Parts: sequence; C-alpha cells; structure tokens
Amino acid sequence: LFSVSCLGDCQLHTSCGIQKCTTDFVSFTSHLNVALEDFDLEFCKALRAYSVCTYRNSKVCRGNLVYHSAVLGIGDLMTQRNCTKDGPTSSTHPEMTHDPCNYSDHAEAREHQGGEKTPPPTYLFCGLFGDPHLRTFKDHFQTCKVEGAWPLIDNNYLSVQVTNVPVVPGSRATATNKITIIFKSYQDCTDQKVYQAVTDDLPAAFVDGTTSGGDGNTRSLHIVEKVSGKYIEMHARYIGTTVYIRQLGHYLTLAIRMPKELVMAYEESQDLQLCVNGCPSSERIDQSGHLPLPVVGKLLPWGAAAHPPSGYTLETAAAKCRERMLVKDIYFYSCVFDLLTTGDANFTAAAHSALQDVEALHPSKEHWHIFPRSGAGGVGRDSKFFVSLGLLCLTLIAYL
Repeated sequence: LFSVSCLGDCQLHTSCGIQKCTTDFVSFTSHLNVALEDFDLEFCKALRAYSVCTYRNSKVCRGNLVYHSAVLGIGDLMTQRNCTKDGPTSSTHPEMTHDPCNYSDHAEAREHQGGEKTPPPTYLFCGLFGDPHLRTFKDHFQTCKVEGAWPLIDNNYLSVQVTNVPVVPGSRATATNKITIIFKSYQDCTDQKVYQAVTDDLPAAFVDGTTSGGDGNTRSLHIVEKVSGKYIEMHARYIGTTVYIRQLGHYLTLAIRMPKELVMAYEESQDLQLCVNGCPSSERIDQSGHLPLPVVGKLLPWGAAAHPPSGYTLETAAAKCRERMLVKDIYFYSCVFDLLTTGDANFTAAAHSALQDVEALHPSKEHWHIFPRSGAGGVGRDSKFFVSLGLLCLTLIAYL
C-alpha cells in the first residue's frame, strides 16, 4: 500500500535517530486497515508524527542519506494521501505501548513526548527497626523514642504511620508494634487501599480482605506473603514503590523504597514525616550524635531501671551480634545497643534483617553500610553520614 525508502534498511545504515522515528511510524500504522473509512485520517496522523520526529533529528542527521530519503518519502506519502502538514498527530508511542500503571514506564513516556533524553528516576530508601532506629530518605541514622503514633511518610500518594510502645520499664527505648499504610487512590490504577499490621497479626491482605488494588490482571498494587505471619512485601508498580514488613520477636520492622519525586510530593502541612525530616529533637534519644553508655563490662544498660532485664555485657552482646553480622557498621552497633538495652535476642535478627532489606532496596550499593566517623573502617566515603550512635560505636571500637 505504501513504502518509505529505508524502512527495511534504516537499522543497517543510521545511528542518528531516524531508525526510532521509522520504528514508531511502523508501530502507528501496522494495525491500520485500508478498508476502514478512517484509514486516511489515521495514516495522515501517523505521517505527521513521523515528520515531527524527523524534524527533531534534523541537526544530528544532517548529511545522512537514509534520513533524507525518509524525509522525501514522507513528503511523497503526504501528497498521495492528501495529508495536510498541520493537524493532529498519532498518539505518542508511550500512550500506545507503555503501561500507565507502571512507574518505570513514566520516564520513558516523558522522554518520548518531549523528544529529549531524561535521566532515570532517583529512588530513596527509609527503614525502621529495633528500639527504634531510623534510617531516613537522606541516609541519616537516628535513634528515637517516638512513643505512640507517628507518621513515617505522608505525601500525595502514600501514608505510613507507626505506633511505638516502651520496651523496658523505666527506659526511654520503644519499639514498633503497629504499622498502618494507606495507598491513596490513583487514576485507574488503584482505589484507596489500607493495610494494617500489629504484633502477632501480620496479614497478607488489605483491611478489606483483598490482596491487590485496581485491575487484578495488571497487579499495579499487590501483596506477597513471603513467610506466613512473619514477612510480607507490598509492590505498588504504579508509584514505583516497594514495602517490606517483618515481625521479629514481639515487634515489627519496615523498609521502603520510593521514587524521590513522589517522596517530595507533599504539602507544607505534611512536613512531620520521620522518613523525610527525621525525628524531632525532643524525641531523639541521642544528643548531637552521642548516647549515654553502659559501664564497660557491667550489666547496667543506659537509662534502664535499677534491676534491668538485660543479661548481656558489652562483650557478650558484641559476640552475639557478630554471629549474624560480620561487618562492624552501624547496624552491628545498633544490635549491640539493643541487646544491652532490652536483653531480647530477637533484636539481633531485627538488625540483621534490616541490613538485608537495605541491600535489597537501597539503590546505591556504596551507601549500604554506614560506619562511625572514626575508628575501624569508619573513615572514608561513608563518614559524611550522620551517625546517631557515635559515642557507643567509638567506645565499642576501642573495646573490641
């Protein structure tokens, strides 16, 4: 019915971008049937889109014979079909082939629409574990009390709230026993979905009993149970977000990866977000990066009652944590800190799994481990991070 010189040979003869223009044109027209009454209308729209694409490549393709052959072929076809130069163009390629409920396709779609290369999306990580230790989206590491209900995330797409309760009588340390997540409704991808987990009740479904949002076929939002009652994952493809929730001992941990542009999509009234801005200074257990310490070799943990439940010394706590974590980074020191505070060996597993979640979700491998500012392994590229357990870490380094 029609031909454009180079349709079969572009791939062999050009690297200037004309191949992409031609491929898109073929995609726009391959489904058209000349017998249909709207054939000429749709074919002209495709030709105009082809012409626009070649124009965008005019500078980089100057002197390229395949490019000039395509331009001449477009002109000939527009004349044959009585197409006007001005008028609607075919829907951009992303709208035809990209999944609107898959965030990873959005950047590609914008690139096609704008005609310019766009950088890949930036992802951020936030995690909460232990009694509790917070790693913010900015890779700041803090230890907070934050007793009661607090928002970790509250933006235009997602809300995450955690509830923390005291771990040891007489101590300021708390741990998470409830997590509530709201996936806000988004276009045709999902209705609003609410998820809630509490200690000893980690469901593999939303509160309405469903396990997915939106069209069940696209699975733009769904829950995966990894270990019954102990570990679930939530995958929200439409916002490029992944959430891990675990129960270890009597408490819950959370890890989340989310695109930066969505993390920052919130109103001024939503600025109280622990993952974004960290804990308020009044809720920080550490003071300027320092924590009260147990007396080295003794059984008295910081801030605990006169008769603490912890049966660990600094040496035995460190030995216990070394069983699960070989790298003496901030997760190792958090493990030691939690054992001295609570005496609960489950916090060792919590610190270990928190690091595993970082390795699974954090986008930058070089930032997986956060080290103290000085001491063994502490000087270097990771020293720029704020470390809330500074004094504890340095004391342990000297001791170990």
